[in-house]
Amino acid sequence: MTTAPAARTLEVRHVQLARAAIAAIAAVMVTFSPDHSAAVGLAIFSGFAFLNALVLLVASKAVYPPGRRWPSVVLGVLFAVAGLASSIAQLRSITMFFVILIAWALSSGIIETIAGARGLRESRGLTSEASRSESRDGLTVGILTLVLGLALLLVPTQYSLQYAIEDANATFTLTGIIIGVGIFGGYAAILAVYLAIAGFSPRKALPLITEAPQERVADETSTASAASTDERGAP
Repeated sequence: MTTAPAARTLEVRHVQLARAAIAAIAAVMVTFSPDHSAAVGLAIFSGFAFLNALVLLVASKAVYPPGRRWPSVVLGVLFAVAGLASSIAQLRSITMFFVILIAWALSSGIIETIAGARGLRESRGLTSEASRSESRDGLTVGILTLVLGLALLLVPTQYSLQYAIEDANATFTLTGIIIGVGIFGGYAAILAVYLAIAGFSPRKALPLITEAPQERVADETSTASAASTDERGAP
């Protein structure tokens, strides 16, 4: 007889809810900040990246079993490197905002997309929805992050458009960095909503196998043999 795996205190839903809360904070900070400069955008992203790195690296040990930890570890390292680069005040320029966010979005998006696709392929034979839904959520987040990177690639860094609002009797300037920070804020808001829904969605746990298949077959065979013997011995 094999022993059932020990129940884990933390689950995938806790990781999703923690990442949703971090993304929601970033979205709120971008939305309500009157300054969408590169310095402010990188400061918000730095906190976003460091907190995600902490959650993912802790989850790699506390949530995922051996053999399934590599996506969380790799993503945690990527988030940590991006957070470290964006936290250096001397690098907080318009060009570095786009370089750091595009590099992070494309690399982490590829990793999360690959991990989600592999998880879906490996979970085809399972009867439970838990593993499939987790992989599907990872695939969706990965694709969303790739879209962020591609969208930022399309933004001209030196773009500048002056416009006037007659009712306000004022002239404003729309720049590439304002658009870039706004796109990141929109991404964070969508990510927060999606991960919150995924985290609160009910899931059926995978069935625990408490005995090896060979042992079950042997038990069933011995039970059938005993029943056959009883029938033959009956008058």
